[in-house]
Amino acid sequence: MVPEASLEQTEHGLRAETDGWFVLNARDAIWRHVEGRTAICDFEGDGFEFAQLGINVNVMQPGEFMAMYHWEADQEDFLVLGGEAVLIVEGEERALRAWDFVHCPADTKHTIVGAGGGPCLVIAVGARDRTRLPEWGGYTADEAAKRHGASVPEDTTKPDVAYEPFTRRRPTAYRPGWLPE
Repeated sequence: MVPEASLEQTEHGLRAETDGWFVLNARDAIWRHVEGRTAICDFEGDGFEFAQLGINVNVMQPGEFMAMYHWEADQEDFLVLGGEAVLIVEGEERALRAWDFVHCPADTKHTIVGAGGGPCLVIAVGARDRTRLPEWGGYTADEAAKRHGASVPEDTTKPDVAYEPFTRRRPTAYRPGWLPE
């Protein structure tokens, strides 16, 4: 029998303290945010990581990008729950709206940028078979992504290099309005 995980209350929200199954409302979880960057609900929290799948909720304002244009050695999938966005995939732009599903097999170069007149809400899910290895993936310079401020100037596999120009997201509590009621 799989035990229920213990959830610990931190100053920024709840996080799993032990392995096991659990139920955690996104409004009660730890979020990561800094002004001008996407707000991310972190169901895993500090010091705990799901073994097979990563999952998070992203809230993007128009012009904010989910991540620098990149590829990963494992698949990633995205479901737009509300609002509008632009998908940049393999150098092409595609408009996204609520209930659009995006599947990115391993090695697919991509990012998502908030668009429209308000926030965009996206669920992101990624496999974790190879993302912990040195060959996890990389960031690729791309003209379409550059137009949205989401491209590195030159290819790199180092996140610190890719995100060097940006303020790092910090743990924070949920802010009312990030999620629809």
